[in-house]
Amino acid sequence: MNHLLESKRALVTGGSRGIGAAIAKRLAREGAHVALTYVSKPNQANDTVKAAQAFGVNALAIEADSADAKAVVAAVERTVAELGGIDILVNNAGIGVIAPIDDYRLEDFDRTLAVNLRAVFVATQAAVKHMKTGGRVITIGSCNADRMPFGGGAVYAMSKAALVGLVKGLARDLGPRGITVNNVQPGPIDTDMNPADSDFAEMLRKQVMALPRYGTTDEIAAMVAYLAGPEAGFVTGASLMIDGGFTA
Repeated sequence: MNHLLESKRALVTGGSRGIGAAIAKRLAREGAHVALTYVSKPNQANDTVKAAQAFGVNALAIEADSADAKAVVAAVERTVAELGGIDILVNNAGIGVIAPIDDYRLEDFDRTLAVNLRAVFVATQAAVKHMKTGGRVITIGSCNADRMPFGGGAVYAMSKAALVGLVKGLARDLGPRGITVNNVQPGPIDTDMNPADSDFAEMLRKQVMALPRYGTTDEIAAMVAYLAGPEAGFVTGASLMIDGGFTA
């Protein structure tokens, strides 16, 4: 283990399962103390905390709905209080409601923007008050910001496309303070929400992907760990695709 993040303090929103859990564990493996937020299933959150602690770091789970701006700020403040600061913020929490335009509910529209976009701004605004030079803000976007090859995904795609502009602007705001801001855009990843053995996955592999397989959560976590580390100090304002050729 390289321990490139030795003694860094990180917060991963939506970190109890899937991509978020893989990120939390990878940052811990690299030596970072980790806090993660979750909305439901505290057992999964606690399992991820225990897996992180196995690497000899401090870890904690915080119940916080990313649609609630006050809860997001409180999660940042608790991270700072319990870990002694914050050096890395990973805005991973996200939702996707897929439905045709004629059936799309306004409440789903509002919640999608609240979780996928507003929470990123709110968490970043709260976290950078405590960050010093070398701080890292990393957002988990989606390849659907660049390509939405099926119907019903307009609102989700919009929310992820908006992150690209937000990240570019925040990189300008925070660059003079030595804080980098970047966006990771995963393609189809094997999770319980999007399993690689589904009929939908089979269609993507045959018709959409350049590499005929789903990605793994560990592959996304590796990209995040690179951006969080010292070797990525000159990378900012970037949206980095890791999609198996979904957008090729």
